[in-house]
Amino acid sequence: MIYNRVALIGLGLIASSMFWGMKRGGLVGEVRGYARSAETRDTARRIGLCDVVCDSAAEAVDGADLVILCVPVGVMGAVAAEIGPHLAPGVTVTDVGSVKREVIDAVAPHLPEGVHFVPGHPLAGTEHSGPESGFAELFDNRWTLLVPVEGSDPDAVARLRKLWERLGAFVEEMEPDHHDLVLAVTSHAPHLIAYTMVGVADDLRRVTDSEVIKYSAAGFRDFTRIAASDPTMWRDVFLNNKDATLEILGRFTEELFALQRAIRQGDGDHLHAYFTRTRAIRRGIIEAGQDTDAPDFGRGGQR
Repeated sequence: MIYNRVALIGLGLIASSMFWGMKRGGLVGEVRGYARSAETRDTARRIGLCDVVCDSAAEAVDGADLVILCVPVGVMGAVAAEIGPHLAPGVTVTDVGSVKREVIDAVAPHLPEGVHFVPGHPLAGTEHSGPESGFAELFDNRWTLLVPVEGSDPDAVARLRKLWERLGAFVEEMEPDHHDLVLAVTSHAPHLIAYTMVGVADDLRRVTDSEVIKYSAAGFRDFTRIAASDPTMWRDVFLNNKDATLEILGRFTEELFALQRAIRQGDGDHLHAYFTRTRAIRRGIIEAGQDTDAPDFGRGGQR
């Protein structure tokens, strides 16, 4: 057993998957959970999500030796302020947010002396959200990034790493600003582009009598899968990772202009060379075990 009592603050996809994963592996003792919505708490009780579902965050963190913040990054600071006075000495506080620098700046000031803050980010998810969307296998063979802050206790970091590894994840440590830049490339900008493409298609659909939807092949269909992700979470991600996301979108715009020019000028050599180079990245993802070369975006057999 790695932790005696864990508190999950927020009971969506990641929190519920962590609960089922922890119970699958017998990794912790009691798990307490809290969600702001009474409806979510009722759902959690109905499906057996958490050993105890609490009606306040303060109750959930009482006596916990690990607290996991599973809320949108925009409210992390407010949640930390709420639970700070109720944290036990020696507890580890972590999070699962997709942005790290802003979360660290928002959360750290509210944590009392003797509390170990070890920010984290599991690189796993689906387009589904809510307490009923979680499953124990979500983190298997996926990466989790730990982002220790200055003065983080090495033993607390090692203990949290062990939990994630036992949940099935590969674990690596990363500096917060570098994390935010990497995620802007691999996640944030692609989501924004997907939202944009689906929005453009929706405008076109109004003119073409739903043909865009009716004849969606794999490419557009997978844009819609990405763009189905939780809107509150992604709003907060973009507002809290402005600089890195805008930098990557600027580079994307430059690449897009170059491709437009090649198409306009009939430069087939440029297009072929570009597509060949980017195709190799897809092969690298498959070889790294982060997807398969099966059809249906590599997700035919997954939830």
